[in-house]
Amino acid sequence: MKKSVLGIIIVVAILALFVFWGIGTYNNLVSKEEAVKAQWANVENVYQRRADLIPNLVATVKGYATHEEKTLTEVVEARAKATQVVINPSKLNDANVSAYENAQNGLTGALSRLLVSVERYPDLKANQNFLDLQSQLEGTENRIAVERRKYNEVAQQFNTMIRSFPANLIAGMGKFEIKGYFKSTESASVAPIVKF
Repeated sequence: MKKSVLGIIIVVAILALFVFWGIGTYNNLVSKEEAVKAQWANVENVYQRRADLIPNLVATVKGYATHEEKTLTEVVEARAKATQVVINPSKLNDANVSAYENAQNGLTGALSRLLVSVERYPDLKANQNFLDLQSQLEGTENRIAVERRKYNEVAQQFNTMIRSFPANLIAGMGKFEIKGYFKSTESASVAPIVKF
């Protein structure tokens, strides 16, 4: 009788350990997934900051650069497209992150063209409002790079965990999905050509 009771206690103890391990692993996965979602919100926040700066930048440039109507229109349209792309944080797969990134890259390109065209207007370049906006925009671009890097780091930690054994067993039961990454654009590998 003692051996059967001892056997039952051992089996119950092993099952309890497995259940507690499963609960701990599941909670850890939830925590890491929430960290990914929170970091995604930070990415969206800095992109929104950039989108909020653009109307002021366009208005300032419009006052000086009347011949740049096409470039200004491109910036406004690119901003509209970029702000229309919204991703549910629970669906941060490669395709959705890539679509978001492409919309934002369109805005980045339009802003770059605008800032290059501004070189033809020395009065605008000396305008304090424009200089302040340009400085804020540059700071925002740096924040975007930082937040994208942080997002990739937390997504990598989460993806590693859900693909690692034995946590992948719990991840499969909990239907946790791989998160997408921000990637560099194809043009990032080509050095810019500077002409004087």
